Amino acid sequence: MTLTLKARVRGGRLVVEETVDLPEGTEVDLAIVDPGDDLDDGERQRLNASLRDAQAELDAGAAVPAAEALASVRGLGRR
Repeated sequence: MTLTLKARVRGGRLVVEETVDLPEGTEVDLAIVDPGDDLDDGERQRLNASLRDAQAELDAGAAVPAAEALASVRGLGRR
């Protein structure tokens, strides 16, 4: 069984933020997930700018459906 829960550290203890439907005394394993990444400030700014540009293209109707783009690329290999 896989069950994903969110918890916060309070006073050095993990406090689960939601009700858990497990039998009393159930032992659980915890894994710390690092939500961070390896981007520095400049890389993050460039990434965010690229995402904004991509969204603007989508909003303007300048996007190509993925299936169409893939078909085009696959067709290049047949020449």
